[in-house]
Amino acid sequence: MAGSFLKTKDIVLVALFCALTIVLGLIPPIPMPGVPVPITLQTFGVMLAGLILGPARAGFVLLLYVGMAVLGLPVLPGGRAGMAVLAGPTAGFLLGMIPGAMLTGWLAGRLKQQQHVRQTDSHSTGWRIFRFWVACITGGLVLVYAFGIPWMAAVTGMSLSKAFWVMLAFVPGDIAKALVAAVVAERVRRLNLT
Repeated sequence: MAGSFLKTKDIVLVALFCALTIVLGLIPPIPMPGVPVPITLQTFGVMLAGLILGPARAGFVLLLYVGMAVLGLPVLPGGRAGMAVLAGPTAGFLLGMIPGAMLTGWLAGRLKQQQHVRQTDSHSTGWRIFRFWVACITGGLVLVYAFGIPWMAAVTGMSLSKAFWVMLAFVPGDIAKALVAAVVAERVRRLNLT
């Protein structure tokens, strides 16, 4: 992948998805009462990047995004930026987006490989969307939460179990984002645009 990443198409796609993630992050966050983490659309960008670009390029997208934020560019929800974001309660979620996008992309790639192996099987669109949705849930939700919840608990001083229960309020929205990402990615992959 290292050699193919240098292709112009790959660079353009990484830049495009980084810009998309920035735009999604700049949509005003919705604060949740009693929760130090707001509702944002960043995880939608994580899921889409993973599904459409694959693990390596998606990882580069989120690494670039996090790097821009840490260097001081106001790309995070609410225009936050700088090294201070790594000390806040949302830093674990932010850092978890990198492996989350990669895992989503890897799982989506496994699906694509299985489809090539079974070209004679007639996989329905609904089945492909379901499998993409599972990839999004696994990488874009479970893995990101696995990084974010312990970090939030440590920074805020709440117990790990309380942090887990607090984050359950975000699950329905993230499941819906995963479904939308799966539908969009299935259409884009069918068009072979990436």
